[in-house]
Amino acid sequence: MIDLHCHMLPGIDDGAPDLATALEMAEIAVADGIRMTACTPHIYPDLFENTGAQIIHQVQAFRTRLQEAGIPLEITYGADIQLVPEMVQGLQSGQMPTLHGTRYFLFEPPHHTAPIGFLHLIFDLLASGYRPIITHPERLTWLDDKHYGWFVNAARDGAWIQITAGAVTGRFGRHPQYWAEKFLDDGLVHILATDAHDPKRRPPLLAEGRVAAEYYVGAAEAELLVTGRPQAVIENREPAEIPPPPALDPSGKRRDIGKPKRGWFARFWS
Repeated sequence: MIDLHCHMLPGIDDGAPDLATALEMAEIAVADGIRMTACTPHIYPDLFENTGAQIIHQVQAFRTRLQEAGIPLEITYGADIQLVPEMVQGLQSGQMPTLHGTRYFLFEPPHHTAPIGFLHLIFDLLASGYRPIITHPERLTWLDDKHYGWFVNAARDGAWIQITAGAVTGRFGRHPQYWAEKFLDDGLVHILATDAHDPKRRPPLLAEGRVAAEYYVGAAEAELLVTGRPQAVIENREPAEIPPPPALDPSGKRRDIGKPKRGWFARFWS
């Protein structure tokens, strides 16, 4: 599996505070079946002022530490980039790094406030040749039936949706689990990732999310969420070459997604 969203890089944001913690997280990831992790620290104005050059340098240093420790985890770089108006310019300049230097990058909406101009910025990013991967929409406190449509429209326009593996399994509580299941059930999810920050409360566990996702999308699609599409991102493949989530299939036909589904109210209250 490939984890495209992880705060493992030590001492750079609110993820691993030191090298020992980062190495422990790497060991957990390998034991879980993750072979590659994108180290994606926050870029958040006035809080985490990381830059592309700084992140790449620290990834190179951490890669050496992993090799010295004998931990067989491949790592690459990226960033969890907070939504800001100057995002296109930041990507073009390299101040804001894409995933592995590709057209794909992590796009983080604000957690507690619905942003103004959300879909306009998505359009500008797509028009500039980038492919935003919207991170953990299921965990946004402002997500509701009205705002859910924003993400449906963004996905239809060409943005990708990344759901947190732990949200599908209930690690983040009932509200994020409900929305994670809905995104999956509606066939809109491109990527599952850990968004891990530490070894215990938010560990880099991806396999449990893949297994939980199988209930909603079937085994083949669940594998695409953690292996097929992440690998395509690393290879910087054209989006049109990559199998889309079921609801976004250009043929207009949802692929077989396996098991029958529960009703929304039953699922919410179970």
